[in-house]
Amino acid sequence: MRSPSQWLLLGVALAAIAARPTIAADLRDLYFGEALYQAYQGQYFDALERLDAELAQHRRLDEPELDSLQHHIRQADFSVGDFELRYRMHLRAGRAIRAVLEADVDQPVKNEAAFRLARIEFQKGQSEDALHALERIHGTVPEGIKDDIEFLRANVYLALGRPADAVEVLRRLQGAESLKGFAAYNLGIALLQADHTPDALRQLDKAGQIESREIPTAAIRDKSNMVLGSIMLQSADYGHAQQAFDRVRLEGPYSNRALLSTGWAEVSAHDYEKALVPWGMLIGRDATDAAVQEAKLALPFAYSRLQLYGRAALLYGQALDSFGKELEKVDASVRSIRAGNFLKALVREEIKQDNLWVVRLRTLPDTPETFYLTDLMASNDFQAALQNYLDMEDLRRRLIAWQNGFDAFEDLMRLRRANYTPLLPQVDARFRELDSQMRVRVEQRDHLQKRLQDLLTAPRPALLATTDERLALERLRQIEKTLGHSRGGNGALCAEVQRLQGVLTWRLYTEYPERLTQAHEHLHELSQDVRMLQEQYTAFVRARQAAVHSYAGYDQSISRLRTRVGDARERVDTLLARQGHIIEAVAIDELRTRRERLEAYQVQARYAVADSYDRALKEHAGGGTP
Repeated sequence: MRSPSQWLLLGVALAAIAARPTIAADLRDLYFGEALYQAYQGQYFDALERLDAELAQHRRLDEPELDSLQHHIRQADFSVGDFELRYRMHLRAGRAIRAVLEADVDQPVKNEAAFRLARIEFQKGQSEDALHALERIHGTVPEGIKDDIEFLRANVYLALGRPADAVEVLRRLQGAESLKGFAAYNLGIALLQADHTPDALRQLDKAGQIESREIPTAAIRDKSNMVLGSIMLQSADYGHAQQAFDRVRLEGPYSNRALLSTGWAEVSAHDYEKALVPWGMLIGRDATDAAVQEAKLALPFAYSRLQLYGRAALLYGQALDSFGKELEKVDASVRSIRAGNFLKALVREEIKQDNLWVVRLRTLPDTPETFYLTDLMASNDFQAALQNYLDMEDLRRRLIAWQNGFDAFEDLMRLRRANYTPLLPQVDARFRELDSQMRVRVEQRDHLQKRLQDLLTAPRPALLATTDERLALERLRQIEKTLGHSRGGNGALCAEVQRLQGVLTWRLYTEYPERLTQAHEHLHELSQDVRMLQEQYTAFVRARQAAVHSYAGYDQSISRLRTRVGDARERVDTLLARQGHIIEAVAIDELRTRRERLEAYQVQARYAVADSYDRALKEHAGGGTP
């Protein structure tokens, strides 16, 4: 079981090791970019939905290397694990990252995967497994995660009860700008756990004086001062305790506790007048805060020590009235929670736009159920339970939307079927005619291509004669044949015919290379036309198939999905009710604890006001000034 200090360190570690957003430089896949966009908005369910679908389609491709996602496939695999981790799907996130570790990838990629796996195991509280994952890191480490790896290693050592090892690691991280404040504070805690108290106090003092305007760093600086001041107060070193508490910001999350502790430090040093200053400031703050309520008893106590019993009696009376009003608020909060108003307030849309909306609910007059739950709502356990409830509520809404969408899909299929059914028979008939003509033309082109290919090895110039030349040659052969059958006196005509035949033959042979080149060029142009025709043919076939596939074969899928969504909705409704009951029970238990504390304060105030009035009357009767 974890000790409180271990849970504190776990929270600090997770706050410091914030997962960097996945960045796709030179983005080439728009769907991957859409998933990243959804993740940047904090919509990790939508991001996972888009990225899972894109990866599934990519892996079903015959040639995935031609897909645009191939340029980002490693980032996509990492992003799946990241998104699942952010959505708290630790089992799936771990499997995704282990798959990267076992793949044949570069060592820097494996190192980053091992770091992410270690972070998952650490968040799940499995520190041994986290350490095993960190031990798999070796070789070249990506520059952007070097410090985060070592910081996680140190926190794993602390969780395993090995503070000496953590000290060694944290000392090397003191100059890390990205861990400013966190590394210094954790080093102080590690030194405390290693029983190096003097060094730990010096380190916490150093962490409490870090200069920074960053809100997380300022908060951890205040935390360092609170821890240091508390240790000094327990050690009766009131001067140094006072210095530590004075460094806590007046408007920070630890300001009320710091003011209260400052007063007790002064009281412990028997300087009651100085205690009046911080406690006087504190009682004017939010009356539901535990430190403020304690200060309402502490301030009149200091006045009574200064023998100002009249003033003490007046303040005790005011505290008594305040505690009565606060008890009424607690009762109203319990009634409101039991009426279901607390859960209704938690699922309002404003929480999606403002992460602090749950805390700001307490400022609204119509939300009494949140008045006393600020500390509870800010705790890690409650935030985890609340996020689970919000996720299930979001999933319930999605399931309802999906159920309503099935009717729309069925209407869409019906309209498409009604549109295409009368058109497709006519289109198919015309297509068959054009298909037969196209096949003839393609066969003719193939025949011409074969003949031209043969001419390269066996030249036949006569085959490249033009139509006029073929007609002329045929006419000359007929004339020659006619002259051959005639008797005498045709020698000159025969010679002329032979001369003309020679001229044509000479032209065919001398122009053969140019004609063959032109024939190939014309064949190339014809091939381009045929290729375009084939592309149009393929496009038509695909369009024809898409037309049918746009409405056929969906009935069973829709019916099956409708059943699955219905079953899932029933399970979500059951889990949502259970989770809501747990949240309400935890809230009511917290309110009961606060009520018991207020009742105890009320009893103390009653006795104290009576005692103060009695002392004031005695002093007045004795001639003193009350």
